[in-house]
Amino acid sequence: MILVVLVASPAVLAFPQAVPAANGGRFPLSVGVGYSNYYTDWSGRLSGPMLWADWNFYRGPSFLQGFGIEVEGRDLNYGRTGGDPTLRMDTAGGGPIYTWRHYRNFHPYAKFLMGFGSIDFNIGVPNYTHDTRTVYAPGGGLEYRVHRNVWVRGSYEYQFWTDFLHHHALNPQGFTIGAAYDFGGIHRR
Repeated sequence: MILVVLVASPAVLAFPQAVPAANGGRFPLSVGVGYSNYYTDWSGRLSGPMLWADWNFYRGPSFLQGFGIEVEGRDLNYGRTGGDPTLRMDTAGGGPIYTWRHYRNFHPYAKFLMGFGSIDFNIGVPNYTHDTRTVYAPGGGLEYRVHRNVWVRGSYEYQFWTDFLHHHALNPQGFTIGAAYDFGGIHRR
């Protein structure tokens, strides 16, 4: 009996706070799906689906509050407005994201992702219709809570496809609108 009291007493003393400052889930992950529309910097505009996931550090040390890691994938293969009927751009990347959680239902954020881009095209050169490059993508946007753990997101991203044709960068840019589910369910008071 004395052993049980000695083991249980530190646990009771560890919870002196009457009202928690935040109610958070145990899994700091958000997963979302969206629809992107981009100016390709090649031939008009392209649209397509996007998937993303954010791992947030809001349960860590105070200097990490607001920081996280985002991974995303995008397939721009629809709604062609340019003259190349074979144009397709796919990207996958990841990197840091900072979300300002000062407001309860609005969260502005900024991110800088690195990854790979794949492009299909037709420039009239036999056996050269596909290429891949390293892609750098700064961006930002705003999340709005629509219901408990469900957020709507609008974002802008500017991509750098390095050293593409004759040592010039390709710079697609565009907007994405989507929705995410936050499994962590953090609710700041």
